[in-house]
Amino acid sequence: MGSGPVPRGAQLTPVWHPSPNCGPRRDGAKPDLVVLHYTAMDDAEKARDWLCNEEAQVSAHYVIAPDGTVWHLVDEDARAWHAGAGAWGPVEDVNSRSIGIEIANTGSTPFSANQVDAVESLLAEILQRHDIPPERVIGHSDMAPGRKIDPGPRFDWQRLARQGLSIWPDAEGSGEFMQNARVFGYTADVPEDALLNSFRLRFRPGAAGPLDDTDRALMANLAQRWPVKRS
Repeated sequence: MGSGPVPRGAQLTPVWHPSPNCGPRRDGAKPDLVVLHYTAMDDAEKARDWLCNEEAQVSAHYVIAPDGTVWHLVDEDARAWHAGAGAWGPVEDVNSRSIGIEIANTGSTPFSANQVDAVESLLAEILQRHDIPPERVIGHSDMAPGRKIDPGPRFDWQRLARQGLSIWPDAEGSGEFMQNARVFGYTADVPEDALLNSFRLRFRPGAAGPLDDTDRALMANLAQRWPVKRS
């Protein structure tokens, strides 16, 4: 069982619940990305246990339950198996360069207040510990557009940005959407419609229809203010 909810602003004490599904980071890589997921399961402990099942061949560094409990599954120095195929900027082995956080949620329900508080507390500690800037906090859908949609349109990225734990663009800019997307970090080889959907999941939840000037302006602002690291 978990340790219960974490009061907002308090230091986290994650519960160690080790997963065998991990290994060394390749080529001496250090974590410089954080990838947020949702579990797509309706029970946090079942999701945790699946990520600790050797047959699953998947894991994450942390799982966060709706009550704010945080389970620590894989040491941050190790390579968890959470990201799969995809890319962010020049990084194609995202697992070796990232810390993965699974948030227990079906994808169709709101994230609880205790859970979001725990996400913020955990993120703040991880970013400080590894000197990771907020633009390097991404969603699974960002690195695997067309394949993944988590943490989904209900996740409040704008709230994270207000806490300095992520970023949020202004609709101020112009230019070619796909070109600016590559500059920002969307480098997975997918069609424009798949990339647009992933971009909107994060930065324009609820938007629909063809690519428009607001999409172009937001993406241009992202590319100008937060061009992806190239090394």
